[in-house]
Amino acid sequence: MKAILIHDGDSVGVALENLTAGETVTLGGQTVTLSEDITRGHKFALKDIAEGEPIIKYGYAIGVAKCLIHKGEHVHSHNVKTGLAGEMSYSYNKMPAAALKSVDATFNGYNRADGSVGIRNEIWIIPTVFCVNNIARVLERYAQDKIASGAFKNVDGCLALTHPYGCSQMGEDQATTQKVLAALARHPNCGGVLILGLGCENNNIGVFKQFLDLNDPRLRFVNSQEESDEVEAGEKVIDELLELANKCEREPVPLSELRIGLKCGGSDGLSGITANPLIGRLSDVVVGSHGTSVMTEVPEMFGAEQILMNRAHDEATFEKCVHLINNFKHYFTSHGQVVSENPSPGNKAGGITTLEDKSLGCVQKGGMAEVSDVLMYGDTLKSKGLNLLQGPGNDGVSSTALAAAGCHMVLFSTGRGTPFATAIPTIKISTNSDLFQRKGDWIDFNAGQLVDGKDFETLTQELLDYVLAVASGKLTKSEQHGYHEIVIWKDGVTM
Repeated sequence: MKAILIHDGDSVGVALENLTAGETVTLGGQTVTLSEDITRGHKFALKDIAEGEPIIKYGYAIGVAKCLIHKGEHVHSHNVKTGLAGEMSYSYNKMPAAALKSVDATFNGYNRADGSVGIRNEIWIIPTVFCVNNIARVLERYAQDKIASGAFKNVDGCLALTHPYGCSQMGEDQATTQKVLAALARHPNCGGVLILGLGCENNNIGVFKQFLDLNDPRLRFVNSQEESDEVEAGEKVIDELLELANKCEREPVPLSELRIGLKCGGSDGLSGITANPLIGRLSDVVVGSHGTSVMTEVPEMFGAEQILMNRAHDEATFEKCVHLINNFKHYFTSHGQVVSENPSPGNKAGGITTLEDKSLGCVQKGGMAEVSDVLMYGDTLKSKGLNLLQGPGNDGVSSTALAAAGCHMVLFSTGRGTPFATAIPTIKISTNSDLFQRKGDWIDFNAGQLVDGKDFETLTQELLDYVLAVASGKLTKSEQHGYHEIVIWKDGVTM
């Protein structure tokens, strides 16, 4: 199959391989002769499209034609413009709830004292301020060497969650840093947590304790300025936490306890055809089995937001969705930015033309489930089912938000590839087989097999098997390399 018609009402086809001028392609019962070369992932017109006429893909408008586009021509940013506007009014047209498949599956996880379940049993070192980042890294290496010795067989690793904040912040910025770090300190993937402070920072340990559950038996503290040797003091605490965490063992846990984050980065024209709909099917299986999935990247809902709003569980959830979208549009315009400026140079090179084009592909990660709740940035999960989470498209910030929300792992689709990973296992799912073959050190799973002939049902089962293996301890490619980062959203004054 050289090209695909995604929806019967589409006015464009999408190339599944590089096509050359003069080739003929038959889609939807009509034959098109290409007048230009079409790169894989890019679009071509299936009919003449008049200036100002909507360009239809996925059954929805992805923009309007800047000029007359002839049948067989390349359809991209040179002849298409966005149709997006700023804040809008929306109506709630509730869709009937989709019937989701439930499966009887388990994974081997860690049951925590507070009733939560983790898929990793790690020591997390959380600096209150950037000043002690290097000390945190030294302690991470110390812990990893201890774990590598084989003395702590039930401990999966140690992560220093370094970041550039914690001091010289004001108002909401400082509160955001505290909220996110505190949420990470509660994460069920932690078997032990060292809060590492300096002593004179805005977010000093005394202040930060107000955001923590001091009854949590996993928490320990080291204030560097109060220690004659902060590394030695930290090592003593690490030893204690390793002993504590090593008492935990994996046990069978039902799929209903799994929490997955849904993310895409470095998209291409196949993202909405392979990886994102595959993730959506996996999300529906998890939600249908009474588990939880979380979708963020609000700007990448612009142009497709009404689809999600119509799947809101009730009127109150719908209103939360409206606030989520309009609040983020206001964030753009309050900084003098247009709401439609999102697709990166890599996105465009891969065939994504407008933000609507990107969004309609991106929201497929949420499958067909009802939207059960909407979370603001830094919030933690309260409801099972499909949740929407406030966050930008930026890979680091949005992935960190998913971790802070309490997700166990991130399913991360990509058409361009990235080595990035956050504090929780980050499963990279390639949209095309070429990327999977070229960047084997980055990519965990190949959704490009859908173009190569494998069907969705088979590949969804294979992805579920892989997800359950990761939940049970299998390391992702990024974990094998020791990659982990957090990035906190900043939108305020630095003193």
